[in-house]
Amino acid sequence: MLIADSRASLLDAGERLIAERGVEVPLREIAAAAGHRNNSAVHYYFDSRHGLIEAIVDRRMNWLEERRMHLLATHEADGTAHEITTLVTMLAAPILDLIAQDDVTHYGRFLEVVRAHPVIADPRRLAGTDRAAVRIIANRLAAALPQLTQRRRRQRLETMATVMFALIADYERTLESGVRTPHPHDAAEITDMIVAMLTVPTRGRHN
Repeated sequence: MLIADSRASLLDAGERLIAERGVEVPLREIAAAAGHRNNSAVHYYFDSRHGLIEAIVDRRMNWLEERRMHLLATHEADGTAHEITTLVTMLAAPILDLIAQDDVTHYGRFLEVVRAHPVIADPRRLAGTDRAAVRIIANRLAAALPQLTQRRRRQRLETMATVMFALIADYERTLESGVRTPHPHDAAEITDMIVAMLTVPTRGRHN
């Protein structure tokens, strides 16, 4: 097996098993699922569990980043790049497009499982050039909620990530089970639910 194929097989197996069984799935089982007889194959290629998770995320990130940058440019041109529904769509729709591809079967559920992992959740990751589009969108989302205090705004944006990953993971499960097939309106439905959560009026005197 070529090195590139060996690495790719570990990424595929890691993505699937972490999605199905959680972050602590034994690395030897990931190696076995990838067709490796050497139980330390993950350590050989990725140094650690953290390295494997990071590699799985990064493998998809270039595609997602390019797609979001394209959407940002398109909406800058039509004047909608600061609208809250557009901003949420630019976050969610590229992931939905990705998991609709035949060879991407567990990435939505993988993201749900690792959403609190530093590879996803550490704010310092947004400083990287590979997250420029996400950084721009996140900053604009914060600016699009001027009716909220800073604390409320931060709370809702953090909750938005949890809700978005959960909705996308559930959508992916329904695709795999055959309960539904991809539909052009799916992204709009998920976006509308997230926007509703972000913009629901606060209760009481304190925001």
